[in-house]
Amino acid sequence: MITTDFVPGSPCWLDLGAPDTKAATEFYRSVFGWEFRPMSPDSDDYGAFQLGGKTVAGLGRLTEEGARSAWMIYFSVPDADAATETVRQSGGTVRVPPMDAGGEGRMAQYTDPQGGQFAVWQPGGTKGVDAVDQTGTLSWTELYTTDMAGAKEFYGNLFGWRTQDMDLPGGGGTYTLITPSGQADERMHGGMMQLPAEHLALTGGKPYWHPVFATADCDATVDKVMAGGGRVMMGPEDAEGVGRLAVCVDPAGADFVVLTPEPGPQG
Repeated sequence: MITTDFVPGSPCWLDLGAPDTKAATEFYRSVFGWEFRPMSPDSDDYGAFQLGGKTVAGLGRLTEEGARSAWMIYFSVPDADAATETVRQSGGTVRVPPMDAGGEGRMAQYTDPQGGQFAVWQPGGTKGVDAVDQTGTLSWTELYTTDMAGAKEFYGNLFGWRTQDMDLPGGGGTYTLITPSGQADERMHGGMMQLPAEHLALTGGKPYWHPVFATADCDATVDKVMAGGGRVMMGPEDAEGVGRLAVCVDPAGADFVVLTPEPGPQG
């Protein structure tokens, strides 16, 4: 599970790059009940999505030429400059070099050797989002990659993640679970899955990360996605031992997953 103590290597922030922040605000308000609070009262170029007064994600105007609208996941690090050097030494690319974020922290954005984009956050005044692992918030992170062995090596060098492989039901392949270094299994925060490039149509065959948001009713949330102009790529369907989920795409093309977790054992 994801928690808000944000140990090194754990997901701590996420933001959406959207071509139209007002349209994105309307869509995610209709789906999750999020409200948008701009960083500056004079501009909606960047700000925070909030649920019940707690920050659950960021939203910014897409500025990178040729980039698709997408969610960016940030992982906590004690030193963004040291992380950047490790990325370079491990064959990754630095897309945005380390930069200060107004005293709130220090961030950098990268591309892994296989092509997956992600970011790191060195905490300052802001440690990360305020709420996770509850309805309408981030509950899991997931990487679709074309080279599982390469991804394990790269992220292992960078974050020290502990990984554990499991077979998917029905011969669906292998799913690799991710746990921060030194943490117990209950702190698993995500997974990786190898897929052929032709199955990664959203990115033209390149690997990508996406967030999983918890919901109390997957089917009802999917209805809201479609009513808001989004589409559903897969599901809703039941995943044994996980819950009921659907892979969705917002009107601007950013993908995410909604999941109603399978009830845990009753004590």
